[in-house]
Amino acid sequence: MWDTGGMARYDFNAQRLCVAADLAPGARVPLSKEQSNYLLNVLRMREGDPLLAFNGRHGEWRARLVAASRKEAALAVEAQERAQTPAGDVDYLFAPLKHARLDYMAQKAVEMGATRLRPVLTRRTQAQRVNVERMRANCVEAAEQCGLLTLAQVEEPVRLERALADWPADRLLVFCDEDAPVGDPVAALRAAAGATAPPLAVLIGPEGGFDEAERRMLLALPGALPVSLGPRILRADTAAVAALAAVQIALGDWR
Repeated sequence: MWDTGGMARYDFNAQRLCVAADLAPGARVPLSKEQSNYLLNVLRMREGDPLLAFNGRHGEWRARLVAASRKEAALAVEAQERAQTPAGDVDYLFAPLKHARLDYMAQKAVEMGATRLRPVLTRRTQAQRVNVERMRANCVEAAEQCGLLTLAQVEEPVRLERALADWPADRLLVFCDEDAPVGDPVAALRAAAGATAPPLAVLIGPEGGFDEAERRMLLALPGALPVSLGPRILRADTAAVAALAAVQIALGDWR
């Protein structure tokens, strides 16, 4: 356990489970076949074993396992451990990657505080097909493992042009641009935002970078801020973590 700044001395050894049902004292929450199998046959949990349940709406609750059989289980909800915290407001837009690297990127974006994941298809995007349900499962897994109470939204993929066409004027779009002058991204973010941090979005392009037409479109967008992530070329999944860290330090919940 360590001090997490909003989750003081959180017990990361406790088994956490995300459920869809409402949570309240005395509620009995049926589990899916996959959840039941994981708890009973993978983790070898037994009747009455404690765990923590959350659903993204009602905070986190102590519960105990109720095993009807080796294949079917439920939760008996007892008492609330943590009240639901307000969701953040960080959009993460990204050109999809393939398979395992996309899984990693989705999980890390959630861990870094992204609250909406928005796949955008660019002219150099590697993967044109996106398994949205798999991405949602990765986001749930990240929330379960990292003590998060909010569940990130995952949107259907759209073309970059469409995502920018109706861009809200009050949302700062931070896009990582390999052609931007190398400088201090935290200082650039603070200077662009001014005294009050606006709603935020971070955009990571494809492995080959944005093409010139896309880059011109981004530079022409009011409220868009090109930033460099340093002198080294980063893979897209690494750039996601670096960019979100800079945003959280400058304007987000790491301040």
